[in-house]
Amino acid sequence: MVRLDRIYTRGGDHGMTSTGDGRRVSKLCARIVAGGSVDETNCAIGVAIAAGTTAELRDVLATLQQFLFDLGADLCVPLPANGQPDLLKARLTNDDTQQLERLIDRFIERQASLNSFILPGGSLAAAQLHLARGVCRRAELDVLRMQETEPLNPELAICLNRLSDLLFVLARAANDDGKNDVLWTARSDAE
Repeated sequence: MVRLDRIYTRGGDHGMTSTGDGRRVSKLCARIVAGGSVDETNCAIGVAIAAGTTAELRDVLATLQQFLFDLGADLCVPLPANGQPDLLKARLTNDDTQQLERLIDRFIERQASLNSFILPGGSLAAAQLHLARGVCRRAELDVLRMQETEPLNPELAICLNRLSDLLFVLARAANDDGKNDVLWTARSDAE
């Protein structure tokens, strides 16, 4: 159980913060930057929920917010060194990726096939979900960049990739399963 007695600690006033294992690092550290992008993704999903949507979509989005905290914990706590115990009780697994894929399949089966790219828009909730998708793509890139220099659970990047796909499908769901999507018109088609 997390207990927050104080919101400000002054510990980060000079550009340092702590990772999940207690190490002090720069706030510019790749782990902290990636965690910030994951947090921003979660915030964007929260704005989409606040924009108003169906109960089904709201429940899925609320579950995704919880999932993003689990993902953030996996990112925040470095993998253990050889022979050391893992300080995190549960890390993401392929089961998490498969759950995201099942959600994609559940929503996409009701949506018409696409014959055009979609512009972010339509309903307010759909536009917010497209924004969340874009932020999630950045979070994935931040994690991939970090993987170049530090060992990470490989499921982190995979789950973020699937989550961005899911957010695309959920944005279409928020647009009446794609009926109110805003379609891209190529310049050559518009002439």
